[in-house]
Amino acid sequence: MKMGMLLFMLLPLLGNVYVLWHVWRIVPFAPWMKTAVVVLMVIAFLLLFVSLGYHTRMSMPVATVVYEIGTSWLIILLYLAMAFILLDVGRLVHLVPSSFLKDSWAGTLTVAGALLALFIYGNVHYHHKVRQPLELKTTKHLSRPLKVIMASDLHLGYHNRRAELARWVDMMNKEKADLILIAGDIIDNSTRPLDEERVEEEFLRLNAPVVACLGNHEYYAGEPNSMQFYRKCDIQLLRDSTITMGDLCIIGRDDRTNPQRKSVAELMRMADRDKYVILLDHQPYHLERTEKAGVDFQLSGHTHHGQVWPISWITDAIYECAYGEWQRGATRYYVSSGLGIWGGKFRIGTCSEYIVATISADSTAK
Repeated sequence: MKMGMLLFMLLPLLGNVYVLWHVWRIVPFAPWMKTAVVVLMVIAFLLLFVSLGYHTRMSMPVATVVYEIGTSWLIILLYLAMAFILLDVGRLVHLVPSSFLKDSWAGTLTVAGALLALFIYGNVHYHHKVRQPLELKTTKHLSRPLKVIMASDLHLGYHNRRAELARWVDMMNKEKADLILIAGDIIDNSTRPLDEERVEEEFLRLNAPVVACLGNHEYYAGEPNSMQFYRKCDIQLLRDSTITMGDLCIIGRDDRTNPQRKSVAELMRMADRDKYVILLDHQPYHLERTEKAGVDFQLSGHTHHGQVWPISWITDAIYECAYGEWQRGATRYYVSSGLGIWGGKFRIGTCSEYIVATISADSTAK
């Protein structure tokens, strides 16, 4: 954990130094204007770290701006670094003239224009929520087919505000589902903006019962605060516990943040195996254990599928399934890239989604 935090701090710092040096060289401005640009970029970089905690002591409008700029800069920094690395490689193989990277209007406008277009696309794409249909068949008894909305990673807080959630609630209510399942990280990193905007009132508008498990961000926001918010929202929170709802048995596993949480095998001993068993487990690790325990379907989130390319390649390397449908033996899985997002509102090479699952009897089974 300490090594991970060290890398999280060190890599952006090195990237920022690399980018600042290139920006100083490429912009065709007078020295005082170059200095102003660099200072603004340093401030944006520092706001990244302020946004990780200290912004909660500020007024809501200021805290929101700090969070938006700080977390967005992390993604902007990534793409600036990739752009300059690509240009440096091009220069080394004599495809890009050295003059393009020094006091160059052509270079400045090319980099700025390309990234501006990319981030406008990424923001528009983030706000487009993809409806993912999912067909689930079972040989277990069902009184009728069931329609279940599944989601994860709403990350409600300083950036995903009440107005945004209201749009999502309207979207879900149009489905007229029997049940809504959320696989953790409803909260981003603080319940303060949720309390001040009375966000719970939007959850109370949902026309189907909501069952959820905890994610790691509920721990970041503080367990007592998160639990209180869930109660106000009338969300059925499952923490290493099960609930039977008609023909479904739903297991909610505590997040991996809790080292004392129960194993899937232990939770299955509490479940009604005659029902269609759904496991909510925020982080999709050790999928083989779910299969071995005999779970019918697992819903997870957490990965965001990297949020932006090429981070999606990293999540694909870490997880057996980092996004989408998966199957092991008789167990089906879905790892959602999330309805909301952490940090900057950009989706590049990934999508924001909600799943509309139909659970029905398998008529082909003998």
